[in-house]
Amino acid sequence: MKRLPLLQLTVLLSVLIFYACGSAQSVAEREKLAVDVRNAVEIPEFTFSATFAYPTGYKSIYLSPYYDVKVFPDKVTVYLPYYGRAYRAPMNPAEGGYRFTSTNFEYQIEEGKKKGNWIAVITIRDQDRPITFSFDIWEKGTARLTVNDADRQPISFQGDLEVGTE
Repeated sequence: MKRLPLLQLTVLLSVLIFYACGSAQSVAEREKLAVDVRNAVEIPEFTFSATFAYPTGYKSIYLSPYYDVKVFPDKVTVYLPYYGRAYRAPMNPAEGGYRFTSTNFEYQIEEGKKKGNWIAVITIRDQDRPITFSFDIWEKGTARLTVNDADRQPISFQGDLEVGTE
Protein backbone atom coordinates (compact mmCIF):
# COMPACT_ATOMS: atom_id res chain seq x y z
CA MET A 1 0.00 0.00 0.00
CA LYS A 2 2.91 2.36 0.73
CA ARG A 3 4.37 1.71 -2.72
CA LEU A 4 1.32 3.13 -4.54
CA PRO A 5 1.90 6.83 -3.55
CA LEU A 6 5.60 6.46 -4.30
CA LEU A 7 4.82 4.99 -7.72
CA GLN A 8 2.31 7.77 -8.46
CA LEU A 9 4.85 10.43 -7.49
CA THR A 10 7.51 8.84 -9.71
CA VAL A 11 5.16 8.69 -12.70
CA LEU A 12 4.06 12.31 -12.16
CA LEU A 13 7.64 13.57 -11.96
CA SER A 14 8.61 11.60 -15.07
CA VAL A 15 5.73 13.08 -17.06
CA LEU A 16 6.61 16.61 -15.94
CA ILE A 17 10.29 16.19 -16.83
CA PHE A 18 9.53 14.79 -20.31
CA TYR A 19 6.94 17.52 -20.95
CA ALA A 20 9.34 20.29 -19.90
CA CYS A 21 12.20 18.92 -22.01
CA GLY A 22 10.07 18.54 -25.12
CA SER A 23 8.64 22.07 -25.14
CA ALA A 24 11.86 24.05 -24.80
CA GLN A 25 13.76 25.39 -27.80
CA SER A 26 17.31 24.27 -28.14
CA VAL A 27 20.15 26.79 -27.98
CA ALA A 28 20.82 26.31 -31.70
CA GLU A 29 17.18 27.04 -32.58
CA ARG A 30 17.17 30.21 -30.47
CA GLU A 31 20.43 31.41 -32.03
CA LYS A 32 19.13 30.74 -35.55
CA LEU A 33 15.92 32.65 -34.77
CA ALA A 34 17.95 35.57 -33.38
CA VAL A 35 20.09 35.70 -36.55
CA ASP A 36 17.00 35.46 -38.79
CA VAL A 37 15.27 38.28 -36.90
CA ARG A 38 18.39 40.49 -37.05
CA ASN A 39 18.74 39.93 -40.81
CA ALA A 40 15.03 40.56 -41.44
CA VAL A 41 15.14 43.82 -39.48
CA GLU A 42 18.29 45.05 -41.22
CA ILE A 43 17.11 44.25 -44.80
CA PRO A 44 14.03 45.08 -43.98
CA GLU A 45 11.78 42.16 -44.83
CA PHE A 46 9.40 40.99 -42.12
CA THR A 47 5.74 40.72 -41.17
CA PHE A 48 4.40 41.92 -37.83
CA SER A 49 1.25 39.99 -36.86
CA ALA A 50 -0.71 41.85 -34.19
CA THR A 51 -2.33 39.83 -31.40
CA PHE A 52 -3.28 42.57 -28.91
CA ALA A 53 -4.19 46.26 -29.31
CA TYR A 54 -3.53 48.77 -26.52
CA PRO A 55 -5.53 51.94 -27.20
CA THR A 56 -4.67 55.09 -25.23
CA GLY A 57 -6.97 55.28 -22.20
CA TYR A 58 -8.76 51.99 -22.88
CA LYS A 59 -8.29 48.34 -21.91
CA SER A 60 -6.35 45.92 -24.10
CA ILE A 61 -8.19 44.17 -26.92
CA TYR A 62 -7.46 40.68 -28.26
CA LEU A 63 -7.25 40.71 -32.06
CA SER A 64 -8.06 38.10 -34.69
CA PRO A 65 -5.01 36.74 -36.54
CA TYR A 66 -5.60 38.77 -39.72
CA TYR A 67 -4.11 42.13 -38.69
CA ASP A 68 -0.53 42.74 -39.80
CA VAL A 69 2.14 45.09 -41.11
CA LYS A 70 4.29 43.77 -43.96
CA VAL A 71 7.61 45.57 -44.39
CA PHE A 72 9.72 45.22 -47.53
CA PRO A 73 12.64 47.29 -48.84
CA ASP A 74 10.38 48.98 -51.42
CA LYS A 75 6.92 49.01 -49.77
CA VAL A 76 4.99 48.79 -46.51
CA THR A 77 1.53 47.21 -46.41
CA VAL A 78 -0.56 47.99 -43.33
CA TYR A 79 -3.82 46.38 -42.20
CA LEU A 80 -4.51 47.30 -38.56
CA PRO A 81 -7.61 48.32 -36.60
CA TYR A 82 -7.87 51.58 -34.68
CA TYR A 83 -9.48 52.09 -31.29
CA GLY A 84 -9.42 55.50 -29.67
CA ARG A 85 -10.10 59.16 -30.33
CA ALA A 86 -9.74 60.48 -33.86
CA TYR A 87 -9.31 64.24 -34.21
CA ARG A 88 -10.36 64.14 -37.85
CA ALA A 89 -12.69 61.39 -39.03
CA PRO A 90 -12.40 59.89 -42.52
CA MET A 91 -15.17 60.71 -45.00
CA ASN A 92 -15.61 57.03 -45.85
CA PRO A 93 -16.43 54.85 -42.80
CA ALA A 94 -14.66 51.90 -44.46
CA GLU A 95 -11.39 53.83 -44.11
CA GLY A 96 -11.34 53.48 -40.33
CA GLY A 97 -8.21 51.86 -38.97
CA TYR A 98 -4.99 51.69 -40.95
CA ARG A 99 -5.39 50.10 -44.39
CA PHE A 100 -2.89 51.24 -46.98
CA THR A 101 0.22 50.40 -48.97
CA SER A 102 3.08 52.90 -48.93
CA THR A 103 6.00 53.15 -51.33
CA ASN A 104 7.29 56.50 -50.04
CA PHE A 105 8.62 55.92 -46.53
CA GLU A 106 11.75 56.29 -44.44
CA TYR A 107 13.13 53.29 -42.53
CA GLN A 108 15.57 53.71 -39.63
CA ILE A 109 16.96 51.06 -37.32
CA GLU A 110 19.04 51.26 -34.14
CA GLU A 111 20.12 48.94 -31.37
CA GLY A 112 17.80 48.79 -28.38
CA LYS A 113 18.79 49.34 -24.76
CA LYS A 114 19.33 45.61 -24.15
CA LYS A 115 21.16 42.91 -26.07
CA GLY A 116 18.94 41.26 -28.70
CA ASN A 117 16.64 44.27 -29.06
CA TRP A 118 16.19 46.63 -32.02
CA ILE A 119 14.13 49.76 -32.59
CA ALA A 120 12.85 50.15 -36.16
CA VAL A 121 11.04 53.38 -37.07
CA ILE A 122 9.05 53.76 -40.28
CA THR A 123 7.84 57.24 -41.24
CA ILE A 124 5.11 57.13 -43.90
CA ARG A 125 5.32 60.05 -46.32
CA ASP A 126 2.68 59.33 -48.98
CA GLN A 127 -0.46 59.56 -46.85
CA ASP A 128 -2.45 62.77 -46.34
CA ARG A 129 -0.86 63.14 -42.87
CA PRO A 130 2.39 62.04 -41.21
CA ILE A 131 2.22 58.57 -39.63
CA THR A 132 5.06 56.93 -37.69
CA PHE A 133 5.33 53.22 -36.91
CA SER A 134 7.85 52.45 -34.18
CA PHE A 135 8.69 48.77 -33.70
CA ASP A 136 10.39 47.47 -30.55
CA ILE A 137 11.69 44.10 -31.78
CA TRP A 138 13.18 41.24 -29.73
CA GLU A 139 15.41 38.43 -30.98
CA LYS A 140 12.91 35.80 -29.81
CA GLY A 141 10.50 36.96 -32.53
CA THR A 142 8.15 39.17 -30.54
CA ALA A 143 7.56 42.87 -31.08
CA ARG A 144 5.60 45.88 -29.89
CA LEU A 145 4.39 48.48 -32.36
CA THR A 146 3.46 52.06 -31.45
CA VAL A 147 1.58 54.09 -34.07
CA ASN A 148 1.74 57.89 -33.87
CA ASP A 149 -0.67 59.71 -36.13
CA ALA A 150 -1.26 63.47 -36.35
CA ASP A 151 -5.04 62.95 -36.56
CA ARG A 152 -5.47 60.27 -33.87
CA GLN A 153 -4.43 59.32 -30.37
CA PRO A 154 -1.44 56.93 -30.25
CA ILE A 155 -2.15 53.21 -30.18
CA SER A 156 0.16 50.25 -29.47
CA PHE A 157 0.06 46.66 -30.65
CA GLN A 158 1.74 43.52 -29.31
CA GLY A 159 2.51 40.66 -31.66
CA ASP A 160 4.89 38.29 -33.35
CA LEU A 161 7.48 38.83 -36.07
CA GLU A 162 7.53 36.48 -39.04
CA VAL A 163 10.73 36.50 -41.08
CA GLY A 164 11.18 35.47 -44.68
CA THR A 165 7.52 35.91 -45.65
CA GLU A 166 6.10 37.04 -48.98
